[in-house]
Parts: sequence; C-alpha cells; structure tokens
Amino acid sequence: MEIKVNFLDKLRLEAKFDDFTVIADQPIRYKGDGSAPGPFDYFLASSALCAAYFVKLYCNTRNIPTENIRLSQNNIVDPENRYQQTFKIQVELPPDISAKDREGILRSIDRCTVKKVVQQGPEFIIEEVENLDADAQSLLTLNPSAEQSTYILGKDLPLEQTIANMSAQLARLGIKIEIASWRNIVPNVWSLHIRDAHSPMCFTNGKGATKESALASALGEYIERTNNNHFYAGVYWGEDIANAPFVHYPNERWFKPGPGDSLPPEILDEYTLEIYNPDGELNGSHLYDTNSGNVERGICSLPYLRQSDGETVYFPSNLVENLFVSNGMSAGNTLAEAQVQCLSEIFERAVKREIIEGEIALPDVPQEVLAKYPGIVAGIKGLEEQGFPVLVKDASLGGQYPVMCVTLMNPRTGGVFASFGAHPSFEVALERSLTELLQGRSFEGLNDLPRPTFVSNAVTEPNNFVEHFIDSSGLVSWRFFSAKSDYGFVEWDFSGHGENSNADEAATLFGILENMGKEAYVAVYDQLGATACRILVPGYSEIYPVEDLVWDNTNKALLFRSDILHLHLLDDDALESLLERLENSELDEYGDIATLIGIEFDENTVWGQLTVLELRLLINLALNEFEAAKELIEAFLQYNDNTVDRGLFYQALDAVLEVELSEDMDLADYEFNFRRMFGDERMDAVIGSVNGSVRFYGLTPTSMKLEGLDRHQRLLDSYKKLHAGRAKAAAAVS
Repeated sequence: MEIKVNFLDKLRLEAKFDDFTVIADQPIRYKGDGSAPGPFDYFLASSALCAAYFVKLYCNTRNIPTENIRLSQNNIVDPENRYQQTFKIQVELPPDISAKDREGILRSIDRCTVKKVVQQGPEFIIEEVENLDADAQSLLTLNPSAEQSTYILGKDLPLEQTIANMSAQLARLGIKIEIASWRNIVPNVWSLHIRDAHSPMCFTNGKGATKESALASALGEYIERTNNNHFYAGVYWGEDIANAPFVHYPNERWFKPGPGDSLPPEILDEYTLEIYNPDGELNGSHLYDTNSGNVERGICSLPYLRQSDGETVYFPSNLVENLFVSNGMSAGNTLAEAQVQCLSEIFERAVKREIIEGEIALPDVPQEVLAKYPGIVAGIKGLEEQGFPVLVKDASLGGQYPVMCVTLMNPRTGGVFASFGAHPSFEVALERSLTELLQGRSFEGLNDLPRPTFVSNAVTEPNNFVEHFIDSSGLVSWRFFSAKSDYGFVEWDFSGHGENSNADEAATLFGILENMGKEAYVAVYDQLGATACRILVPGYSEIYPVEDLVWDNTNKALLFRSDILHLHLLDDDALESLLERLENSELDEYGDIATLIGIEFDENTVWGQLTVLELRLLINLALNEFEAAKELIEAFLQYNDNTVDRGLFYQALDAVLEVELSEDMDLADYEFNFRRMFGDERMDAVIGSVNGSVRFYGLTPTSMKLEGLDRHQRLLDSYKKLHAGRAKAAAAVS
C-alpha cells in the first residue's frame, strides 16, 4: 500500500492512503500540541485492532455475540532496551461461551496480520528518488530469476520472462503495481491481489498452482483490463478527454444518428442487427458513450474484425460496455495465446450459464483420471481435510466444450460454490476450476456461500447469472447434485501440440463457434507494448440481457450527470426538472448516485453513500416541499443503510418537519430538547435545511470540472497514462 505523507504545521503530519487521511502529532512534552496520536501510538493500536478484528471474524462466522467480549493490549518495555517490547493481549470472555470457542477465539488472535509481520521482522529500504510520482519502479515482492525457465501449459514464454515483460510494460506507462495480499490455504493453490498504488480502484486478482503462475495471472489480467479500458468502464472521463482527438482508441470512429434517431448505417452488420435490434426499438441515442458524454460528437464506435471473412465491423463502445462487461478479454505473450484465453473464458461462462440455468447434472471425474494430476488432488485433499466435501465434474456436456467444474460444499452452513474453468487442455481447465474456487478466499470466506435450491425460477433469473459472473456466488440448483448425470463422462482433449499449439487451439475453438452457427468479432490492442485482444460472440457471450441497451443503459447517466454535479448552482426550475427526471426514470431508489453518473466519490463521504432516494429528499427539502421530503425521510430511516451520523441527521429532521407541518405545534417549544438530544451542530444543520440557509447538507460543491474529487481524479490519472501511451504510439505510426 502506498502511503503519502504531507508535512503540516508544527510537528503535525498527514498520511494519505486509499480514501483515508490520518493525522499524527506529538505529545506536548515532545514539543507537539497533543492534537492527535503519535506515529508509535498508531502502531500499538494497529496490533490491538487487528487482534480484535480476528476475534470479531471468528464470532461472526459462528453467530457468537461480541457485546460482552472485552479485549485489551499492554506493551511492556524492557528497561535495558526500549526497542525490545512484549505485547500482552488479554481477552475477557462471557461464561456462556463454550470451551471449544474459547480456544478458537484465542487461536484466531494468533492469526493477526500485524503480529505476524512484526514477528517476521519487515525489511526496510530507504532511498532517494527524483520524483515520487514519476518513480514507477515495481513494488512486486516476487522477482523470479531471469536465468530460470519455467514453462506451463498455455504459455508461449517461460513464467519468468512473462512476468518480467508485463512488469516492464506497466512500469513504462508509469503504473506502480503493488501486491496487496497473498493467499495459499491449501497445497498447490495460490492467489494474490495486485493494484495500482496511486489508483487502488484499478486492481486484479491472479490464481495459479504456484506463486509465479498466480503472479503472471494477475499481471496478465491487469494488462488485459488496461488495454481494454475495463477499469474505467461506466466512468466519466472528464471534459479534456471528451474533446481530445480520440477518447477510447486512435482508430475509433464517430457516427451521427440518422433521421428520427435511427441507427447510423456504418455501425454493426446484418448479423448483429438481428440480435441487437430485432424489433426496431434501438435508437441512435441509446448508443452514446457514457465515458465522454459528448453527444454532439456522435456514437463512438470501435473496429472489430469479423472472423469469418476478415471484414471490419464497427461496434458502439456503449454496446460493448453494457452487454459484455469483461467477458472475452485477455492478454498474452502472443496473439494466439491471448485468443485461446479469450475463447476459453467465453466457453466457460456460456457453458456455466447453460448448466446453471438448465439445472443440468454433470458426471463425476473418475478417481483414476484425477490420479493423473497429483498436484490438483493434493489441493482437493487439503479442502476435504478442512471439512469441505469437493465434487469434481466434467462440464464439457459430452465432450462438446473444454470446460471443467469443481464444486465445494460447506456442511457448516449448507452453502455451495460451483467453480468452472476452461482451456483446451483437460488438466489446465481442471486446475483453473480449483484455483478459481479459492481465489482471494479464506476458509472463513467459505461460510458466506449461498444454499442450493429446488426453486427453478431463482436459478434461471437473469441476475443470478450476473452474480455467478461477478464472483461465482450465485445460486445453484439441488438438481445439479443428482447422482444421475445428464451426460456421460468424457476425458476430452482440445489441446494443440508443438510450437504452434496456441494457434492450433485458437483455430479449434473458433471452429466450435463456427459449427454452432456463431460469428466472432476480434479487436487487437497492442499500442501499449503488450498484446491483448477482445472477442465478441453476439448472441452467446453477453453477460447482460440485450434489452438493457434500451431499458437499463449506462448512458442514462447523461440525463443526470451535469445537473447533479452542479447541484448547488441550480435554481428552483432546474431542481424541479431534475427531480421530475429522477422520479420518472424508473431508477432503483436505493441505487447509488456514484454508479448512476459514473463518478468515483470517496466512499466515506455523503456523496459516496448518496442514493437516488436521498437525493430526491434533499431536492424536495431545497424546494420547501416538506410533506414530500418527510415521506422520503421515513423511507430513508426504515430501509436505507447509511452512517449513524447521517441517520441521526434525518431523525432530527423528521422531528423538526413534524413540528413545522403541524398547525398546533411551534418549533420554539421543542428546540431546546431537540438540541439536547441531537447536539447544536446537527440541529443547526437541520434547522438551516428547513429555513433555506443550508442547502444539500453534507454534499460538498463540485462541477463537471470534477474539483475536489480526489478519488476520481486518481482514476483519471491512471487512464490518462494509457491515453498518452496510445497517442504516442499512433503518432509514431503516422
């Protein structure tokens, strides 16, 4: 984690990381003002808090109340050496906790991350750099020897070279990658979480049978997502990018809607129009891109090569973002390697959807076949030794597709998790199923799995597949577990051989799509120094329903973004117009404004937690429409999950409006006790909100210039690095 420190007045210091700011000072006896804890005090508190976190985690997973559990820590200083200290952590437990759980709680404290880091003894590197922001040296802690050459199935280069190449590419772009966490809870299953130190919203997870393969996986996914702009999907990129020579890619083209808002003839082709506009409901205005919001420029469209004949077809960037999300994106040492990964992912998700929604029972992989892969068997054994039964299934649907499935059952909670993996190699697909299962998960995390169901409508509901796509946490039918399988087991093999194995495998996978009557469209992105691609298979690889283009398009942000960001500047007429749009647009009242308008607000601010309902409430308040505001306050207090402070503000506001709307009550009669209950600062804000002296309490002013939005600006900094790299590459070609 990158922590940047600013020097404040006197001895005060400010540390900034992620969305947080921590102030440190020194005691008065050390010439400070004592206005905040000292750095060492924070260090001591961190170990106590970390210990308490693991106690809380243990208790939460076992439904043990923590109200009567008390924890304290004391540090005992050696009089001969003040750097030699003993941390004594004591826990007071209520008598109704069992002996087993008492022992479990004490063991949980032993897992404290702070404790383990201190015990290991962290290494400190102190160095001078010319410019902190320009220093893009990798923070990766795993640096395999370049002299080694570890080849794994599916990769055209050794892992060591793959990692070196990808790390160098990110460093050239000025992206400082840090490893946030590693996990290895069973043998031969590794996962890690990496992120941009400056913009931690840009992150990926990697998985593999070894540390090196997991790191290569994470870096590959990071490069895949930068090259495909996925980190910035749905986000407003600001006026500078919106009016730049290009917004997404140098080879993009912009087309104006035709007469009557019809689709421009230059986009899509006959095959895709049948899929995306079967009833003629899709209009040109549905396809304006969310990122630029530049409707005057037209529809931003990206070129894809049609696999069947090599012709170029332009897909609106809005359509790709809305329907495909991250499906069918990949990076590789070569284009063929990336294509194999793209196509494998497409088959994995499409077949998974067919199995989940069709409640298909899959055949078990025979033990004699599993025995060929001792590393995978060891990982499965590790799970079962922890009390998690594991089912290994052939998901190829009779040898048609290169897909495997590993399903975990949790007898403690009754939950299940069906993990799928795909690759032309049976072994690689099986390994991916297992590593996907545990990617970023602890054993405690396996307690949150959903329970299987016999309710067919629950598993066929479209959003269930979206949940499976996001983190495989969707529902699974009990019928999936039937011992009577719908297909026979096939020990399939779609893998290629020799030097051109990835090229052969890509041709095989494209061939499967062709035999299914599906058309594939390919875009290659290599301007940033690495090879990445995206493959679209219309009518097959979409994640969201096609109807979303008309009924739930992300570019609905364009109806609200400017007015919401200029909220403090709007007059009553503009506020009335905004309120009418919010009420008539069939928005989820509890949906967040950040997602609606594509702005990365700090999650710890009122903006970051603002919902459609609360914004409507505040607009009604500003318009003196108190009855409507009070009705929304009641809904907010009943259903909205917000901070305690925000809840108290609306509780106080509800009481004041009750008095104001009453003919026989006077606020002066209640104000003294209201202030005793809610405090002067909060009551000043409430009364000011009613009399008009305070507008949109808690929402700091901003605009389309995005001033004051540090988190969003850091995300844009990340994108501007890519944009500059593409502009430089395009200039070199021309």
